[in-house]
Amino acid sequence: MPHAVTAPTLRTLAVAGRDERFPVNRIFCVGRNYAAHAREMGADPDREPPFFFMKPAQAAVDASAPVAIPYPPKTAKLHHEIELVVAIGEGGADIVAADALRHVYGYAVGLDMTRRDLQLAARDKGRPWEFGKSFALSAPIGAIRRAQDIGHPNSAAITLTVNGQPRQASNIDQLIWSVAECIAVLSAYDALEPGDLIMTGTPEGVNAVVAGDVMAGAIAGLSGITVSVAR
Repeated sequence: MPHAVTAPTLRTLAVAGRDERFPVNRIFCVGRNYAAHAREMGADPDREPPFFFMKPAQAAVDASAPVAIPYPPKTAKLHHEIELVVAIGEGGADIVAADALRHVYGYAVGLDMTRRDLQLAARDKGRPWEFGKSFALSAPIGAIRRAQDIGHPNSAAITLTVNGQPRQASNIDQLIWSVAECIAVLSAYDALEPGDLIMTGTPEGVNAVVAGDVMAGAIAGLSGITVSVAR
């Protein structure tokens, strides 16, 4: 059946060491999932139930090779947030935490780029964060490493440098809510589908980048990313 208008381009990500690509369906993001980052954002780091926001599939950028992203409009504070990304291979609703990891296709390094000034202005007015978080090309993601190849990492250094200088450094074992717990909670609200991505939150050290800056993100055992901000 013909489409009434041109169909959107399917966004896909590289899979490390393989020819097939991972199709991006939805991008779920976990808010304030490291205690130190919650504190630097002025929030209570206690283990409150996780909350989620979304980015569109158009946010995904294949960062399996060095890539440049544009500085987005309407912001003076574009912040970096390095994150462990979970790629869902098998969907399901009401998934229990004990079974959650079998739904994971693999893992990647990603950046949740944030128009911080717009996000905070919206937050202070009790409005949605859409313009601060959910914009095109705001989620560069590296090559996905399959879980069947690497297992399910639960302790690994996570770091980000900007122009070679350290900005963020922690360990994914500091996640307040684990990958399995995030999958369980999220799937209770909305059935997960193959192709969904979950960005699991960022550690402390978020800060601004400007045109010309080069970000290098890494999680031990995964494929690192190099992302520059176009001039």
